[in-house]
Amino acid sequence: MNQMAHQTHQNIEADARAATVAPQSTPALTIAGLQAWYGESHILHGVDLTVNRGEVVTLLGRNGAGRTTTLRAIMGLTGRRTGSIRIGERETIGLPTHKIAHCGVGYCPEERGIFSSLSCEENLILPPLVGAGKDAMPIDEIYTMFPNLKERRASQGTRLSGGEQQMLAVARILRTGANLLLLDEISEGLAPVIVQTLARMILTLKARGYTIVMVEQNFRFAAPLADRFYVMEHGGIVEHFEASELERKMPVLHDLLGV
Repeated sequence: MNQMAHQTHQNIEADARAATVAPQSTPALTIAGLQAWYGESHILHGVDLTVNRGEVVTLLGRNGAGRTTTLRAIMGLTGRRTGSIRIGERETIGLPTHKIAHCGVGYCPEERGIFSSLSCEENLILPPLVGAGKDAMPIDEIYTMFPNLKERRASQGTRLSGGEQQMLAVARILRTGANLLLLDEISEGLAPVIVQTLARMILTLKARGYTIVMVEQNFRFAAPLADRFYVMEHGGIVEHFEASELERKMPVLHDLLGV
């Protein structure tokens, strides 16, 4: 690891210790026996997981393990789904995507969801409210969290760097008032300085009571941020452990993930 990446990792760990928030008793997300298909392809095989309010939970696994499909299934973006997905107290397994979003869920896909032909600020003005209006983050707070976006607020989406596009994609979700955030590979391919900005964002949101589920291939990014980890393989959960158990679980993760 180069010196900048090492320093980034140390800074993230220090901030993570400071941002630890005790979860509330009622889970923000409860998944039980989740099966999901794309057409005839059976992808998820009985996924069970729980995310408490105010937690950061990371789904680890190799490519093709079913992590992204789990996030898409939560949002109703797969084919047939069976089992149970409860957002707070509400069962959502039979709901269409737009109604799931209005349960206060925001999804940031790996391909980054922005309007490339619009300016940065226009992208932030457009998102509809899906949570309580008072929970939508004001644009000035977005700019405080992401100073790069303030500097580039008049720039067209196509003129933003990959890191700036990723910041904007997450910022758009925060503008909707969603309080359960599903983040898919947000650090992928980004420079260490941008990765550190995203890590600080996650810790800030956690301290403010947001609930976050991350899919991450970048283990060094995810490790100091998460309260708990689920490891997926072949469409199911094969390991589940707390952040305090991470060091003890490293041999298992090495076997499963090669980390």
